Amino acid sequence: MKTLIAALLLGLGATAGALAQPATWPEKTVTIVVPFPAGGSTDMVARAMATEMQNRLGQTFLVDNRPGATGTIGAGQVKRAAPDGYTLLVSSLGAFVVTPHLLASTPYDATRDFDYLSVPVQAPNVLVASPDQKARTVADVVAELKAQPGKVSFASSGNGSSDHLSAEVFWQQTGTDGLHIPYKGGAPAINDLLGNQVQYSFQNVNAVLQHIRAGKLRALAVTGDKRSPVLPDVPTLAEAGVKGAEVYSWQGLAAPKGLPPAVRDKVADAAIAAINEPAVKKRMQDQGLEIVASTPAQFTAFQAREYVRWRDLIKSRNIKAD
Repeated sequence: MKTLIAALLLGLGATAGALAQPATWPEKTVTIVVPFPAGGSTDMVARAMATEMQNRLGQTFLVDNRPGATGTIGAGQVKRAAPDGYTLLVSSLGAFVVTPHLLASTPYDATRDFDYLSVPVQAPNVLVASPDQKARTVADVVAELKAQPGKVSFASSGNGSSDHLSAEVFWQQTGTDGLHIPYKGGAPAINDLLGNQVQYSFQNVNAVLQHIRAGKLRALAVTGDKRSPVLPDVPTLAEAGVKGAEVYSWQGLAAPKGLPPAVRDKVADAAIAAINEPAVKKRMQDQGLEIVASTPAQFTAFQAREYVRWRDLIKSRNIKAD
């Protein structure tokens, strides 16, 4: 009997010891799903993080682009995956806090189906004017909008995109209305802006920085709560007299709901270390992205705030997906 009890105690001790060990993740390939085509900002951020996490942890980190349905196809795939740290999601804010309010249904519940791990980067949008526009200040644009209600054109990369929502917030806060021209992506919107087919746009800083520096687009204001380091001479909207119109585009790292706490913390720590690696950090900042590197608790609280903010705007402005 004593021998049996001793064996049982030894077995229990071994089990407790195993449970107390730090997570062994990753022991195999980790897939990072990006719910957009390759080549965009979200894809670039995901690939930079994947390369650095692979270097640090010694396992393969594979980026899998699964575009479609404004990000919901890829996000739905991650929601259905096992919560073990081997399937992750890197998406812009759309899938997390915007699209759920635009579509009649999505294959996931953004408030319940993900563990939110970190926001690696964010960037303000910038109000840019096409080459032939006479406006030199935000006040000029507001005056033009008031003189021609609903006729001054603003391009965006699509309904519900951060550039579209920036325009809606701007019109709301200035008591004006412009003409929204949605495109299927940022590239065609920027091309028509450069060609004077549309007048203005709130574009991601990193997407138009080269055109601003080349003098092909005129930057009038940024949507952040402070000036962008890559556009230090461009005022914020608040400095230009438009209060309450701060908007950031951001990328987030998430996983299927239910990650073991030790795995959750190890994934988040690895991602935060990756985005703060000096070479990665400099590459992001040179393109106008700001390093956030938030913790799981910070991202969870931030997602909840952003979810409510964009839900209320979409409802009040009657924004539709199509």
